[in-house]
Amino acid sequence: MLQRLDKLIASQGTRSRRDTVKLIRSGRVTIDGAVCRDPSQKVESESQQITIEGKPLVYQRFVYLMMNKPSGVLCVSRDPKVSTVVDLLPEEWKRKGLFPAGRLDKDTVGLVLLTDDGELAHRLLSPKNKIYKKYLVRLDAPLTDEHCRRFEEGITLADGTPCHPAKLEILENGEQPLAQVQITEGRYHQIKRMFGVLDRGVVWLKRVSIGELVLDPQLKEGESRPLTSQETELLVL
Repeated sequence: MLQRLDKLIASQGTRSRRDTVKLIRSGRVTIDGAVCRDPSQKVESESQQITIEGKPLVYQRFVYLMMNKPSGVLCVSRDPKVSTVVDLLPEEWKRKGLFPAGRLDKDTVGLVLLTDDGELAHRLLSPKNKIYKKYLVRLDAPLTDEHCRRFEEGITLADGTPCHPAKLEILENGEQPLAQVQITEGRYHQIKRMFGVLDRGVVWLKRVSIGELVLDPQLKEGESRPLTSQETELLVL
């Protein structure tokens, strides 16, 4: 597909369109070995080699990154006062339009998918597609089979909002039990509010998977990496 040179370069990083135009006009961009100073030059990203200051431009239409989100970081693209998940990314992976596909609360940890593919994010997050998001949760009081049944039936939140049927599995019981929860929605503080209806408080919460995409156990909190081609295919419905 033919694209304007300035638009293509700007889409691949954090440079603004204006800065990209200056870069091109200064003679620091080549197409197939020849310097190009025309920002409006049409190029084919798949067949032509573009270099910026001597470095090849590796074109990616969309970016897909996996992060193990730490506590205390906002799951948004940007915030003027607080650190966000995008702020934690290495500079070479940042580009305009990146956003977290499905937010986590500030104190919730675990899997975050960052992308600039809005269509894919919509498919993953739409409740009608019934894609389960899996969480590990530690609570402040024991659980019973009755709690599991209530999740299966679909809990109505304190404000009257009905939730879709969900799955609750007790992994460890006791004073602070560990459980696994699977939901297809992503309402504000949903899991905490669901347990609140059952008179249980959430002590710790971690998302471990989105559909078939599972958090890499080698990623430490705050670390991220691009998805493999096999992982990207797991996101295609």
